[in-house]
Amino acid sequence: MKGLFITLEGPEGAGKSTQLKQLSQRFKASDIPVLTTREPGGTMIGDRIRELLLDPAISGMTLRTEILLYAASRAQLVNQVIHPALEKGITVICDRYVDSSLVYQAFGASGNLDEVLQVNKMATGGLIPDRTYLLDLPLEEGYRRLKGRGGHMDRMEMKGETFHRQVREGFLHLAHQEPDRFCLIDARLSADQVCNQMVQDLKRRFAINLR
Repeated sequence: MKGLFITLEGPEGAGKSTQLKQLSQRFKASDIPVLTTREPGGTMIGDRIRELLLDPAISGMTLRTEILLYAASRAQLVNQVIHPALEKGITVICDRYVDSSLVYQAFGASGNLDEVLQVNKMATGGLIPDRTYLLDLPLEEGYRRLKGRGGHMDRMEMKGETFHRQVREGFLHLAHQEPDRFCLIDARLSADQVCNQMVQDLKRRFAINLR
């Protein structure tokens, strides 16, 4: 039986990395094989591409270059990690996937949506998640969380307010367009509450016996 493919999406500061850990722990506690990964990255090649994409010192990168670099990282991840795991019946939980490219490069950066779709269809071989959890967060709360965690912001986090507002609107638009795949969750809730909502949804939708 093929594994379940779950993706976590959302604007900056929504808590995707935290939920990646918490949700995978629930699978492990239930003795269900699970693999976690992230984008961009997840492979040696992808991690090198990630360094380029997120380095705040990088300037002059064209939007088309950015689109292709994200797609290249994704193509490697799907081929090397995600697809083989799913074929073995392992559940895969991925922090960001194609939807992030659609909203960041098309909605946020005003790129051509059809171009982004076509490039990513080729990169993924048309692999679509079984369930996508959109951790929605108001822009102001996202900024507050980013400042609270300290450290330097990456190249994407440093983009302006208008960009990030359009990113959030883009995510909500996609969720409205594909209600059967997306599950919208209020990321202002506590980390435990967010994880519990995902677990309950997975139990209902896929009859998974999660603890």
